[in-house]
Amino acid sequence: MEPFSDESADISMSDPTETELIRRWIGCWQRAGERMEELRREKLRNTDTQQSLMNLADAYESCRLHHRPLPSSGFVEQQRWFRRLKK
Repeated sequence: MEPFSDESADISMSDPTETELIRRWIGCWQRAGERMEELRREKLRNTDTQQSLMNLADAYESCRLHHRPLPSSGFVEQQRWFRRLKK
């Protein structure tokens, strides 16, 4: 089978077997996409938002306790560069 190109975008090829295989492949991916969307929506419906937020808070607290913050956010340095560029 040739790689996909603009010239081969038309599925009405001369080989009916190959055409059918391509149609089945496309259909398979369409169904997979639909199922993945169903699973995503189900996961969102079943997510315990309060527990998720608590987990995020725990992760933030862990980072805060184990890693020192940088002495600067970099904003002052950024402004220094902007002043240089302006001149």
